[in-house]
Amino acid sequence: MKVQELKHASLKKWVEDAVSLMTPDSVEVCDGSKAEYDRMIQFTLDAGLATKLNEKILPNSYLFRSDPSDVARVENRTYIASKSKDDAGPTNNWIDPAELKKNMTSLYKGSMKGRTMFVIPFSMGPVGSDIAKIGVEITDSPYVVANMHIMARVGTKVLDVLGPDGFFVPCYHSVGKPLGAGEKDNGVWPCAPVDKKYISHFPETREIWSYGSGYGGNALLGKKCLALRIASVLARDEGWLAEHMLILKLTNPQGEVKYITGAFPSACGKTNLAMLIPTIPGWKVQTVGDDIAWMKFKEDGRLYAINPEAGFFGVAPGTNNDSNKNAMDTIKSNTIYTNVALTEDKNVWWEGIGYDAPGKLIDWNGNPWVQDKSNKDQKPAAHPNSRFTGPAKQCPAIADEWEDPKGVPISAFLFGGRRPKTIPLVNQAKSWIHGVFMGSIVGSEVTAAALDVQAGTIRRDPFAMLPFCGYHMGDYFKHWIKLGQTHDESKLPKIFFVNWFRKNDAGKFIWPGYGENSRVLAWIFDRCDNKGKFVDTPIGILPTPDAIERPAGVSEADMKEILNVDIEGWKKEIADVRQNHYPKFGDKLPKELYSELDAIEKRLNA
Repeated sequence: MKVQELKHASLKKWVEDAVSLMTPDSVEVCDGSKAEYDRMIQFTLDAGLATKLNEKILPNSYLFRSDPSDVARVENRTYIASKSKDDAGPTNNWIDPAELKKNMTSLYKGSMKGRTMFVIPFSMGPVGSDIAKIGVEITDSPYVVANMHIMARVGTKVLDVLGPDGFFVPCYHSVGKPLGAGEKDNGVWPCAPVDKKYISHFPETREIWSYGSGYGGNALLGKKCLALRIASVLARDEGWLAEHMLILKLTNPQGEVKYITGAFPSACGKTNLAMLIPTIPGWKVQTVGDDIAWMKFKEDGRLYAINPEAGFFGVAPGTNNDSNKNAMDTIKSNTIYTNVALTEDKNVWWEGIGYDAPGKLIDWNGNPWVQDKSNKDQKPAAHPNSRFTGPAKQCPAIADEWEDPKGVPISAFLFGGRRPKTIPLVNQAKSWIHGVFMGSIVGSEVTAAALDVQAGTIRRDPFAMLPFCGYHMGDYFKHWIKLGQTHDESKLPKIFFVNWFRKNDAGKFIWPGYGENSRVLAWIFDRCDNKGKFVDTPIGILPTPDAIERPAGVSEADMKEILNVDIEGWKKEIADVRQNHYPKFGDKLPKELYSELDAIEKRLNA
């Protein structure tokens, strides 16, 4: 389709204005067809930006490498440019929107010279769903087009639903490196220097402007940018939830079903939990989504969730047949791999894949690499944040309802993170407001998914939304509290906190995790119906040590340890929240959360 054929007048003008600004050599409006996807891939192969993988091992799959400066989200170059700095809040980077647009407009000027501009109409959520939203991304990256084909529903069918005057979120993206005459890219996707990268969000005008990065979360603008940062603002204004959450379908041996969402910081096991294979007989887990949930209230008073994405953008290192067989089976074909290692027979390899490196590899930087286990300082073959982009429909555990436009009714929210001490294996909130309190104090070890934060340290990440909330987190907490006040609490999901990562004094994990987490899910399932053995404690409702069937290798003493209320540890936790965490949000921190903090402290002291 040509730009002049667009029937949506404001969309057509927006594209024409972008063409005038960025001066591409040509313009294509994406139709979403397989032929288009194949053409994008062929373009990258011809340009030396991709490697075709072994057709017999990984059919229709390709490997891409990035510039070493462009391997993860760049949080210190990500901006919430609200009109008021106070609306962005202290945990977001803010620049005056007029100043930012002026600066970025000068960067966009001529940025697509020598390239093609691609116009990608995309639906976040099943096309036509009343929970879904439409975006349109302009990009000069065929890598982005190919990934968006997998991660969203794209093309003509989206324009048909948009109609002549429908709402869409306009998204600018440019890699920021115009090509001179006869110039070519150098075998990695192009990008701008770090100090010229901008991932900018304009909440009031519902716009996204991204410049200088080709990495997933910075360039696939339907993902974190629209699905969380802009959608969280839409959700606040329209009375729903846009959350950094997996969605799973849990079926017990009697055939009863519950749908559960879970919020965990990046690379803390969301995908593994969403695709979990239960170890307890008769139970079944199926995947609705692995990263983002959009939830709206329906006529029956319950929250219904859709997965706005159509694919998985998963962290490769650590993914193997033991940790996540369903993910491994999902990415056996039609998959884009980014920054993993390449074997001599054109297969992929990464640290934690489950077997030693097979001979000579080419590492993620394009250099020869041979595994040397005796060298503890050897740099990894695959980048710690290397990724796979695979179609969700290929997942063996995908739920039949995963594309149901009306969504699925949610019974429970899980919050969690990597905490070696203090936080028990599972803890149920006493009430909605107690659950919001628990979500507001989530803390976790930092992972490699964030480029500019030291890995291994612990930081607070409320609701696992700190890098993704498009407005002041204090107002975000208020939004959650308001939903509890304006809806029947008996119909709201129950709230739980889980921690698979408790360690003993020797630094070893106490709980085996992975498929054994189904034992915890079984208790949560029962608690949604007010069943199951429990004890009421100062910090919440915990299972009794015999309420969860112990997996092999976990002793009775271990269960008591990971289900124990560490009074002194919790007093330190509360003190840290009071002194260091909550003050960040100033006078926008809801008084209800301070009241909850006081109540828990009082119970602990008693």
